[in-house]
Amino acid sequence: MGGLRDFVADVLDSGGAAVEPIEPDGLAVLAPEPLRALLGWPEFVRLGFGVATPADAVPIRLEGDWLERFGVLIGERGRFAERQVISDSVAPPGEPERMLDRALDLPNATWRLNEVKPAWTRCLLLAFRYSAISDEKRDGLVWIGLNQGTGAALDGELLERLRALLASVPWRASEPGTRGAAAADADPGMLATRLPALVAHCVRRDLAPFLNAMRRRFDRDCARIYEYHDDLRRDAKARVAALAYASGERAEADRKRETMRIAAIEREYKAKLDDLRHNYAVRVTVDWVQGLALYAPVYRYAVRIKRRKGERIVHIDWHAAIRMIESPPCDWGPGSARTRWVCDDHLHLNDATAQPSCATCGKSRCGACHPDACPRCGAS
Repeated sequence: MGGLRDFVADVLDSGGAAVEPIEPDGLAVLAPEPLRALLGWPEFVRLGFGVATPADAVPIRLEGDWLERFGVLIGERGRFAERQVISDSVAPPGEPERMLDRALDLPNATWRLNEVKPAWTRCLLLAFRYSAISDEKRDGLVWIGLNQGTGAALDGELLERLRALLASVPWRASEPGTRGAAAADADPGMLATRLPALVAHCVRRDLAPFLNAMRRRFDRDCARIYEYHDDLRRDAKARVAALAYASGERAEADRKRETMRIAAIEREYKAKLDDLRHNYAVRVTVDWVQGLALYAPVYRYAVRIKRRKGERIVHIDWHAAIRMIESPPCDWGPGSARTRWVCDDHLHLNDATAQPSCATCGKSRCGACHPDACPRCGAS
């Protein structure tokens, strides 16, 4: 409970309370009037966090509504912050073409390195909490990174190393000169176009084990229901077949009864499947929790992309603080992998895993140029 005690001590201290640690695993709090009114405490209170708490202490646990109360006390503080990374003078890596060749894969285009220069970039690190509700419930937290200077998604090992670096170095506020240098290259409209795809991709990836387990249970229940109703249907059909050559009013009534039974079995089977689909339907809600604008020193590689008679300059950053190159920029799709398909019209870079194809004519299209309909056949 040491982490919870430290968190509560920081929250109460920011709210104007005098906080003193006491043993075993407790806090002595002298609370001001606004804090007392919000939390329902007297002026002096002891808080206990462990199994063995101080005498007359109020037990604070993760269960109950204590976290909600502290959340109300925090309010919007800490939801968004700016921070600057300072690293030692680091020379750019040698053989940049070889490094770019490992980071950039263009199956239908060619590239050439134009220049390398030092720069400052603005990276957004955003945390989203999701809740997936079906026959079970799964909650989780995903971190998403986006380099606003290049349009690259920060994912995988690069994002993990960035977060580990931030946890290990002292906090340093951003400087006006750094903010100005990074803002000159930032695209303000990038967030609205890129963020939804990134959030959806990361949440689906995080939910994959939960969805796979649910799919196995759904398939098992469907098979069980099918076997039960198939046995009933085969028995009814066998009785109808046995009455095929019988004559008379009674035989006709029996055939009609068994035929109606088959129809009822099929209706019940469809109803059971509909109930299963309803029970296993997944409803996912995603809420933004926290954000950090990180100003980081980089070496920016200007890369010329050539496709047929067109060409375009894109930028890829090598982050000096963690000594790692990011993935290429992306105009359509999550952009976490290194492969990009280049469109013919405007040389947009499309994620290979999200390259859309028309369901009618089967032709692939650029999702950035034609997000809603196929340009060849017009199908949506």
